[in-house]
Amino acid sequence: MEAKAIIDAVLDFDQEKTAQLIRDHLDQGADALAILDQALIAAMDEVGRQFSAGDFFVPEMLMAAEAMHAGLEVLGPHLARSDIKAKGTIVIGTVMGDNHDIGKNLVAMMLECAGYRVIDLGVNVSKGKFLAAAKKYQAHIVALSALLTTTLAEMEAVVADVRAKDGGSLKTLVGGAPVTASFAAGIGADGYSPDAAGAVSMARSLISA
Repeated sequence: MEAKAIIDAVLDFDQEKTAQLIRDHLDQGADALAILDQALIAAMDEVGRQFSAGDFFVPEMLMAAEAMHAGLEVLGPHLARSDIKAKGTIVIGTVMGDNHDIGKNLVAMMLECAGYRVIDLGVNVSKGKFLAAAKKYQAHIVALSALLTTTLAEMEAVVADVRAKDGGSLKTLVGGAPVTASFAAGIGADGYSPDAAGAVSMARSLISA
């Protein structure tokens, strides 16, 4: 399989070409998991590297994630048919009082492309819904996003709710413009990331711990 062509299509933000290349590889008998690991996850890692290096910014990350997601939509049914288990399940949402979703959507797409099952609850999500969804889908992580400083108290309340009612097996991952590492530590969150690429790395770390 020629993974580089798919990676290049993602880095060119070409959704149609990414999807078509994956269709071609599948038609030629390529293994779906190999395409996921060697092409889409590799592309995601390269996007994260370029973001960290200052070559990509949030708009470029979002366009690349959309190209990866286009490829994942083609790949998804083949992964399901091959009975491949997801690497973990993550419930994600923007906390109550906040209707911003661009950052949350980017993190969700990146996590999906990294092989995780993502349950996206959307925006303005109450604390009870996070825990209910985590239990329903047997999630490993609850990921919380906030863009408004006024909703940080709600983020803290969700983390406290998870810690009080779950018993320790469910991890919390927080992020968003007003969120800092010290705030995350102060509210007892298990993980924090300032960006989508870091969120994927943190999710890997939390699930493997």
